[in-house]
Amino acid sequence: MPTTRTSASQEHLLDGSYEGPVTVRGPLRRLLLWLAPTYLVLFAVWGAVPGILLALQVERLDPAQKVANLALVTTAGALVSMLTQPVAGLISDRTRSRHGRRAPWMVVGTAAGAVLMVVLGMQHSLLGLLLGWVGVSIAYNLAQAPLTAILPDRIPRLARGSFSAVTGMGTLVGMLAGQLLASSLSDVVLLAYLVLAAACLVMLTVFTWRNPDRSSAADPREPFSLRTFARTYWVSPRQHPDFAWGFAGRMLLNLAYYVVAGGYLLYVLADYIDLGSDRAAATIPLLTLAGAPGAVLATAVAGPLSDRLDRRKIFIGVAAVLFAGAMVAPLVSPTVAGMVVAYAIGAFGYGVFQSVDSVLMSEVLPDQQTFGKDLGIVNMAITLPQTLAPALAGGIVLVAGYAWLFPTAIVLALLGAAAVVPIKSVR
Repeated sequence: MPTTRTSASQEHLLDGSYEGPVTVRGPLRRLLLWLAPTYLVLFAVWGAVPGILLALQVERLDPAQKVANLALVTTAGALVSMLTQPVAGLISDRTRSRHGRRAPWMVVGTAAGAVLMVVLGMQHSLLGLLLGWVGVSIAYNLAQAPLTAILPDRIPRLARGSFSAVTGMGTLVGMLAGQLLASSLSDVVLLAYLVLAAACLVMLTVFTWRNPDRSSAADPREPFSLRTFARTYWVSPRQHPDFAWGFAGRMLLNLAYYVVAGGYLLYVLADYIDLGSDRAAATIPLLTLAGAPGAVLATAVAGPLSDRLDRRKIFIGVAAVLFAGAMVAPLVSPTVAGMVVAYAIGAFGYGVFQSVDSVLMSEVLPDQQTFGKDLGIVNMAITLPQTLAPALAGGIVLVAGYAWLFPTAIVLALLGAAAVVPIKSVR
């Protein structure tokens, strides 16, 4: 990371608008260290619930209809996630309190999420699972949207690669850890929900306490208008083409990931690799162990290196090629070994992407006064793939079989890399 020191007075004033070189120390270092576990526990929910816990609950209800039913439940949850994030970001942008704009909603969202996770774990009907997952998705997105706004809000531009590496590591390791926890507790699903809910509630509450934001109580209040609300889901591609291309790249690469590693991972192992449900759940920790080292290494190196080189797009291209290459392994070798190779290489590529893509998107945001809302739209490039992937993957499986998931992911990843090429404001 950059090592040129700023003065003590500057260090206390650093924020997202600071352009000069900076040493990450003091309050900035504390923020860096707390972001990793915070992202980890939040994304452990996304790794554990839709792909494993819900899949297990759905299968136990009706094994014959598990593919279609899981697509219905996870698509509904992802759809409300997509709609919630920009609104949650807009609300936090406009919040005025002595605790700042973001912290109140991070705590409220995780508190509501903790209650709803327990409710979801107790459901034994398809409707109960659908409504429970919708509620959980709304609650945790209410917390996640303001959390992601911290990067452009409070981090100097030339330190964002390091911070993005940390949040990317937390995201990817959290997804893997969530899968590991869920597979380990597959026989006691409610306990898995309780552990995840408690971890999120404690960590995000402590994060806001240890890393207080400046008070927004005295900030001017912008009058609310229906026009402002109507623009919540829109950034003009014509006026902001770099934002549009960045959004497209992020959406396509995440869609490539979720088509294979999203809700159908358990079923891929059970039916495509032919392990059966019990052995499939037991195999997920092996995949997690295969992917974790590469993910950690990639996120630790790629973000700071992108700061040092002041380059972002080349890293996205490398990530896409690595991920696409990884998808060849289970296609040509539908075995546990093939899946292990795919996870090892794919997690490394996806780690590079996670580490750098957040920085790229923070540098093409249209307006610093609406970071929360605009990042909510940016995060739709994650939640929209989560919405589309179950329907797309379910359709592919029902029509052509599991094998076609992998070439689909290859094409989507390469298209995602191509999408960032036209971006002009970021190198």
